[in-house]
Amino acid sequence: MKRVGFLLKVREECIEQYKKYHADVWDSQNAVLKKHGWNNFSLFIRPDGLLFGYVETPESFHASLAGLDTERVNTEWQELMAPLFEIAEGERPDTSMIELEEIYHLD
Repeated sequence: MKRVGFLLKVREECIEQYKKYHADVWDSQNAVLKKHGWNNFSLFIRPDGLLFGYVETPESFHASLAGLDTERVNTEWQELMAPLFEIAEGERPDTSMIELEEIYHLD
């Protein structure tokens, strides 16, 4: 199992909309996340929109993202989310995540 932390930036004016979407994530999106090894997944957000995500994957973050990339529902979810993020035009949030290096863990 690989523990992964990542960062993204939600546009400040879009934070409430982002929270609303995540209060009711599509069942089909949750299913493909689980299918591709997204376990113990959490999102945290600061008032300025800095988003920290944590996920545990069986193989690697890259492998889990590659699996998601094959799922139409994930593509639709990413297209819905993209305008809410400070990312390059035409990019998707799931390909814009900055993976953080794990330097310490305590069980």
